[in-house]
Amino acid sequence: MIKLEVFGESAATKELAERLDSAEGVSRVLVLDAVRPGHVLLVADVRPRSVDRVVETVRRAGVPQSNVTLTRMDVVGSLAAGSREASLVWTDVIGTAWLNARPIARYLAFMLAAGVIGCYGVIDNNAILIVGAMAVAPDLLPITAIGVGVVGRQTMLASRALLTLVVGLGVTGAAAAIVAFILDQLDLLPSGFSIEQTGVLESLTTVSNETIVVAFVAGVAGMLALETRASSGVGVAISVTTIPVAAYLGVALGIGELAKATSSVGVLSANVALMVVGAVVTLEVQALYKSRAGTSERRAPAGEA
Repeated sequence: MIKLEVFGESAATKELAERLDSAEGVSRVLVLDAVRPGHVLLVADVRPRSVDRVVETVRRAGVPQSNVTLTRMDVVGSLAAGSREASLVWTDVIGTAWLNARPIARYLAFMLAAGVIGCYGVIDNNAILIVGAMAVAPDLLPITAIGVGVVGRQTMLASRALLTLVVGLGVTGAAAAIVAFILDQLDLLPSGFSIEQTGVLESLTTVSNETIVVAFVAGVAGMLALETRASSGVGVAISVTTIPVAAYLGVALGIGELAKATSSVGVLSANVALMVVGAVVTLEVQALYKSRAGTSERRAPAGEA
């Protein structure tokens, strides 16, 4: 359930409340007096499938965006029979995507840490360190934001998210390159180390059918995780297609293996592209399903809806 709050002038807000009270999927509409003279607070419960239509109604009423608040409420139980409703709330998804598209300092710090940890994972051929680097990296956020921007036809959002992703992966690769270069100059690399013998990373340095399938499915999982607020739990699985390759690329650059670094750029680009495709397909399928479900409900008799 989504809780809607609208603050505004008394007359206009009460008129909006009457309109929403008769809208499908809206219940418990209240108008409360505010401390500010001549103003009231409109409160209503909105079912997820109706949120986007309600938000559009509020927008057309001329209410400033700053005076509208949407809060997701987890319903523990209900006396009413029936299963809990789960539906794509585009307003929620687009708002989260804009937040995830920002190249903030904390995001870059995590990507830097992932590069350092990943570097040692590549050099020591240590799967635990590589998984640790994937767990630290928040690259899932801009990847899903790109998908949202593409589906929503919001070029600015997609462009900003892509820039954030490129900068973040660049920081990861640069961190790995600097650490590898320092270790190489100080003769601290493991005896007999060769970038061509990377063990657990060998399957991630060339594009294969496995790469394509894993990256696409990772994009699907990442988009679903964004919608369900489970991104922290799915982040490791998503980063399996990006962080190890970015760390490998950085190590290759750091020790002067330019040919290996160049091939890694192609693999990394393919992985990111396929993840975005997976995210886009996931959103498009959900939007299509939601559209058809809404059409069916509007056509059904009142007793069958």
